[in-house]
Amino acid sequence: MKILFVNKFHYLKGGSEKYYFELAKLMKEKGHEVAFFSMKNEKNIKTECKEYFVDEIDLNTGSKLKALDVISSKTNYKKMIEALEDFKPDIVHINNFQRQLSASIIKAIKNKNLPIIFTSHDVQAICPAITMMDNNKNICEKCMGGKYLNCIKKKCNKGSLLKSIIGAIEGYYYRINKIYKKQIDYIIAPSEFYKKKLIEDGLPENKIEAIHNFLELEEYDIEVIDQGYALYFGRLSKEKGILNLIDAFSKLDNGILYIAGDGPEKENIENFIKENNLENRIKLLGFLNSSEMKDTIRKCKFVVVPSIWYENCPYSVMETLAIGKPVVGANIAGIPELVKNNRNGFIYKYDDVLELSEKMKILFSDEKLVKEFGKNAKEDATNLYGKEKYYSNILRIYKKEIERKNKNG
Repeated sequence: MKILFVNKFHYLKGGSEKYYFELAKLMKEKGHEVAFFSMKNEKNIKTECKEYFVDEIDLNTGSKLKALDVISSKTNYKKMIEALEDFKPDIVHINNFQRQLSASIIKAIKNKNLPIIFTSHDVQAICPAITMMDNNKNICEKCMGGKYLNCIKKKCNKGSLLKSIIGAIEGYYYRINKIYKKQIDYIIAPSEFYKKKLIEDGLPENKIEAIHNFLELEEYDIEVIDQGYALYFGRLSKEKGILNLIDAFSKLDNGILYIAGDGPEKENIENFIKENNLENRIKLLGFLNSSEMKDTIRKCKFVVVPSIWYENCPYSVMETLAIGKPVVGANIAGIPELVKNNRNGFIYKYDDVLELSEKMKILFSDEKLVKEFGKNAKEDATNLYGKEKYYSNILRIYKKEIERKNKNG
């Protein structure tokens, strides 16, 4: 089978890119031929496969005259046609494509009568601001059902009126042209929560399937030790709940918290640490590479995932469980599908700082429970997130859609 994988970024920017590369690697291992379609960028990862790149669009610094290229681009349409005629795939699997690659690539694929699989890594199909949060970083569902004027009214897209207008126009374009409802053949949601939201927004239930992401589990078979600290890793931003975490931690009489990552809340975190005399108990590690991150996870007591937004299927949780460490996770969106309360960690009400503090206090003081949760975490990850199980599911979907397309002409 020949599969063309599509994603707007061709370097490891986030979860969508990790999935894009890992799934392509898995399909190659199984004897399939793969190729990539993405944007040009100096950080792009060179593969040994065919690669097709369109010119980069920077939505922050790009020309305002080209703003509407995020909705439809003749250049990107032409480039996709060239890629399809050269590579001749049996199926196209798209990931994050909106904005930079635009809906024009969908039109090109449909014109070649090829099946399109879409993995919905975010909720941009519902929300023009992508996150289902307003400009004040509060959960917002006002655009559900295509009510995109709310995005403009609240300037939800990075506080910019222009970006919010473009996002709303794009949303209307996708809805009017039934990009998700009719043009895309099948949708994979990495969480049951995202599947539910897409159906609530009007997509047919029979074309959406929830399948959690997968891991190369062998990469996480590493020795674990307990050096006593709790760990947060990820973006230092409000929606990730980092401010709630440090507030909850400050209410504890003892314990150490390591924070790995960078982001817009870094200065606020530093000020909080100083104001509360926590310099000896909270350590900011900054950005860590993949190897450093695994080593930091394997030495922690437990990991905290305090998100206050609609997380999908966070790799941070899956990787922690695969290493064999407990997770204290917010009871929101896809997180409780991975973190099983009182089995591989604790779940708490996402905006309840006192409950988060109490859960951390229990794990800091109960070494036996930490070991039990860690053992269960490893077992759960092994049973649920292996690549063989995922391959079986994805191959079933590919074959079904190819057969359906051939049958219907």
